[in-house]
Order: sequence, then structure tokens, then C-alpha cells
Amino acid sequence: MHVNGPTALAGLLVGMVVGLTGVGGGALMTPILVLLFGVAPQTAVGTDLVFASITKVCGTAVHGLARTVDWQVVRRLALGSLPASALTLAWMNLTATARVGNRFLLDAVAVALLITAVGMAFREHLHQLGRRFRLGEPERFKHLQPTLTVVAGVLLGIMVTLTSIGAGALGTVMLIYLYPLRLDPRRLVGTDLAHAIPLALLAGLGHLRLGHVEMGLLVNLLLGSIPGVVLGALASSRAPMGVLRIGIAILLMGIGLRILVH
Repeated sequence: MHVNGPTALAGLLVGMVVGLTGVGGGALMTPILVLLFGVAPQTAVGTDLVFASITKVCGTAVHGLARTVDWQVVRRLALGSLPASALTLAWMNLTATARVGNRFLLDAVAVALLITAVGMAFREHLHQLGRRFRLGEPERFKHLQPTLTVVAGVLLGIMVTLTSIGAGALGTVMLIYLYPLRLDPRRLVGTDLAHAIPLALLAGLGHLRLGHVEMGLLVNLLLGSIPGVVLGALASSRAPMGVLRIGIAILLMGIGLRILVH
């Protein structure tokens, strides 16, 4: 196997961002593969999904040992996301969506990036809305919380399977609204990472069956990402999360607009 330095470096940088913040995996890696390395969109999506599932295992292991994963929340999300992912894969296969022109997938990626960027930019506002709802109407909030978490999982399952984007960045935005008191920053990252593993793995295996995973590219990405995500997870408690999130949101917005006008 040929070791590709630039690809491994890209894996390292994205892995560090994932470990630090729980976001940015698909949202950064898929555009990097398409725009910088010239990878076909369907191959970028499929390879990134398998890459993300393996990378996030390492990050989740660190968070799991630190007891920063809320497994009940993970189960609720997965209850919606895994069936939604399976149905999306079946739809892509039956309608040949995965084999249509690259423009369709590029537009889907761009829209997912813009939604994710907006969600990250207004993250604190959503947190405050969720907090006010939780404190103002606690019984109603607790009654709706499990159902809304499953619905959030459904939306993530569809978006991640189609574009590989959303499991981290948009997932944390949803969770910060749904669990404004229960999940502190580290538990938010750990819980989101833990949910992303089965979702990315299921979606990645589906894309593998569709022939959208390039193994050589995958191995080179993992060479960088595995040490990167461990380093990022270990440093997450000391990172300036607010600055990182705003920077990532601006970057994603720019990339999404770039793809749409390309």
C-alpha cells in the first residue's frame, strides 16, 4: 500500500477536530476529499463514513473511560437514526440515487454544510431556548424529550447516510437544545461521538455495498486520524470550545457556498 502524506495529514487534522469538539468529521473530510483531492462525491461520502466510524471508536474509548458518555441518550438517538439510515440506503439503491450525476450529491453536501453551519452559529441561542423550556415547563419538557430525541435521530440518520455530514456538528446542536441541563460540554462531546459510531458504521457498510469505499484512501486517512482523535479527546477539557465552534461554522458556511456556486 502506498502511504500518501497529504491524505494522512488531512486525517490527522480532522481527527484532532473530532476529538476536541465532537464535530467536523464528515463536514470537513468530505469537502476536503472532493475539493482538494478530486475524489468523486459518492466515493468521498462512502469512504468518509467508514473512516468516521473507525476514528470515532478511538475518541469514544477515551470519553468512555472518563465516564463522559450518556448511554441512555445514545440509545434514544440510535432508535431513530439507525432505521432511518437503513431506509435511506434502501431508497438510494432502489432509485439509483447513488449513481446519478455528481451534481445531486454535491448539492446535498452543500445544503448539509449550510444547515450545520447555521446550527453551530446559533448553538448558544438554542441552548438558552432549551434551558428556558426545561426550567419553565419541566414536566412537559421531560414528556417530550424522549420522542424529540428519536425524531432528531431520524433526521440525522437521513442526512448522514446521504452526505456523511451531521453526526457530529448538527448532532451536538440538537443535543444541546434537548438536554440543556443534563449534558455538560464533555458529556455532550462523548455522547455525540458514541452515537455517531453505529450510525456511521451502518451507513458506511451500505455505501461499501454500493461500491463507494476506496480502501487505499481509507487506510491513509486512518493513519493520521487515529492518533489525531485521541490527542484531541485528551485535550478537549482545555480547548477554547467557543472559538473553535465559531471558526468551524464560518469555515463550513464558506465551503457550502463554494460548492453551490461551483
